[in-house]
Amino acid sequence: MSTPSAEPVPLPAKRRVAQLAMLAFAVAIVMLAYANVGLALDEQIPSGMVTYGLGLGGLMLAAYLVLAKFAPWADPLILPLVTLVNGIGLVIIYRLEASGMGGASATNQLLWTAVGVVMFSVTLIVLRDHRALQRLTYTMGAVGLALLVSPLLPFIGQEINGARIWIGIAGFTLQPAEFTKLALVIFFAGYLVAKRDVLALAGRRLFFIDLPRARDLGPVLITWGLSLGVLILQKDLGSSLLIFGTFIAMLYIATQRTSWVLIGILLFVGGAILAGLLFGHVQDRFTVYLNPEDPALFDKVGGSAQLMEGLFAMGEGGILGTGLGQGHPYEIPLAFSDFIFPAAGEELGLTGLMALLMVYALLVERGLRTSIAAREPFSKLLAGGLSFILAWQIFIIVGGVTNLIPLTGLVTPFMSQGGSALLANWILIALLVRMSDTARKPPPQAIQDEGMTQVFQR
Repeated sequence: MSTPSAEPVPLPAKRRVAQLAMLAFAVAIVMLAYANVGLALDEQIPSGMVTYGLGLGGLMLAAYLVLAKFAPWADPLILPLVTLVNGIGLVIIYRLEASGMGGASATNQLLWTAVGVVMFSVTLIVLRDHRALQRLTYTMGAVGLALLVSPLLPFIGQEINGARIWIGIAGFTLQPAEFTKLALVIFFAGYLVAKRDVLALAGRRLFFIDLPRARDLGPVLITWGLSLGVLILQKDLGSSLLIFGTFIAMLYIATQRTSWVLIGILLFVGGAILAGLLFGHVQDRFTVYLNPEDPALFDKVGGSAQLMEGLFAMGEGGILGTGLGQGHPYEIPLAFSDFIFPAAGEELGLTGLMALLMVYALLVERGLRTSIAAREPFSKLLAGGLSFILAWQIFIIVGGVTNLIPLTGLVTPFMSQGGSALLANWILIALLVRMSDTARKPPPQAIQDEGMTQVFQR
């Protein structure tokens, strides 16, 4: 009598076909946008449209084949959504480059996209089981801290545009904070899985809130001090807000205690006010935020000129926009990087910006759905943390360029020109895809061989 065996579940062929169709549709939208830019600027189809189209389409086909082979049960919407946003970013950068804006290069961005797809593929091929990352909890924490402080080191650390967040090696510049966020999210997930029962214990009750015990405030205070250090030493409000906000969100996911969120908000607001009183560069950011229309600030170096130009551009775009290639987004400083969102807003209008935000929202929703479907706590926390950090970064940059919050140095994920952010975000997507595949894959179905069946029939 032989033992029961397991019959593998057949691959979801229909889902993969649907995903391929959505990928083709996303690339088609991008190519139509390219054609629109060329017709508006030169009254002809851009000469490089075939090159860009084949390049983007070939890269996404390669990513699809790797995904179909190594993560066949993954959410079919994630890759098409990323393809659409990445492609629209390429179109906006190409439009700025065609207008003669210095620094904008769609070719370089396409090359960085190719490297990002390679990193995406390597992550899926090498990381067959994301739960192995839990064993690297404290290693990832050490790596994250090392990357975070690396711009402060002599010789390799560089200050660009007023923020010391870059390192330069052999002529190449890298922004380590983009990779720091991935390492720290993995560390937070592993740490909170191990300590969540302790952190969930209640202390004294204040009004209607059960406060945590004083002895459990250590991790929050350490992360708060770390974020303030980034704000003060590196002059990087964006990374500071990103790190601390992500930790508090993951802490809430792990413990379900509202008190942690309130404590986190009070600590960050208090720390930001204190830093604003003690350090001039922090105070300047808040001054520009409160009075961006002040003529003295507009003409000041590092003042409100960039912010106001972005607001003027979005106002000029109105509801439907001026049309691709028919606006003046090149007048916005760093329109291809930090301010690509207002640049898109002038020519796509409020309608186009809302469509982009809906694509981002759907991408975050698929990540959170993966978190809910995950079967073990580490996967739930990791997927939730990665989804939140993507949503939080979008809120910070969009809030900054619309003057909802003080302006930060973050970039719009997948759209802004730059290698560090693009590579880190493609790795983030690969992690979400791997966890989605694990969460969606049904367990093997046990079957009985003929001998076992005959025994039970007798």
